[in-house]
Amino acid sequence: MRAVILAGGKGVRLRPLTYTIPKPLLPVGEKPILEEIIERLKPFGVRDFVIAVGYRAELIETYFRDGSQLDVRIEYVRESHPLGTAGPLALARSLFEESPDEPLLVMNGDILTDLDMGLFVEFHERGNYELTVATRKFELQHPYGVLQLDGPRVTGIVEKPAVMDIVSAGIYAIQPSALDVIPNDSFFDMPDLVNELVAQGRAVGAYHFVGEWLAIDRIDQLEDAARIIAERHG
Repeated sequence: MRAVILAGGKGVRLRPLTYTIPKPLLPVGEKPILEEIIERLKPFGVRDFVIAVGYRAELIETYFRDGSQLDVRIEYVRESHPLGTAGPLALARSLFEESPDEPLLVMNGDILTDLDMGLFVEFHERGNYELTVATRKFELQHPYGVLQLDGPRVTGIVEKPAVMDIVSAGIYAIQPSALDVIPNDSFFDMPDLVNELVAQGRAVGAYHFVGEWLAIDRIDQLEDAARIIAERHG
């Protein structure tokens, strides 16, 4: 199985840490975030990686080189300007031509999870989907009392209700055939890719999972990740 890690963002919410260090190289425990992701994917047979880099790309490429020190193989595609979360996949299309039927595991380069990638990809293949989104439940609590109205008349009020949604976990299984809808050298996000495939009547699946999942987007989340790693290895 081949994995594509999206690691080109500027990590603006983690500033000032990311002024000099790209987010994927920020440490969680004794390893950078991106190294922890690679190590978690290896038990599922992932040995070939494509890392999409942009901001401070040279630092990531210098640290990981060809991946041999981690017993994996790493290739890079580099954004010359921001391409969103799906746009970098267009840069890598030629790398997947030799295995057009092999699904790609694509994930954001700031996610720590214990998702069973083998079961995830098996679900994707069994459903004959062109793209499958790993999903989570996410509860958002409203900070105010919400009024129930009949015209100008108040019929009730619910204090700070919680709304439950199904959200993307930033992890995808994608057939190389789905990459043909991504424009070249243009900003294109994963929601754009999903919506375009759906609009064309192509099969998109959702795989719900529970368990460990943390997207590292703020300093407090970086601290949470370090604590989780310490507990796992402690």
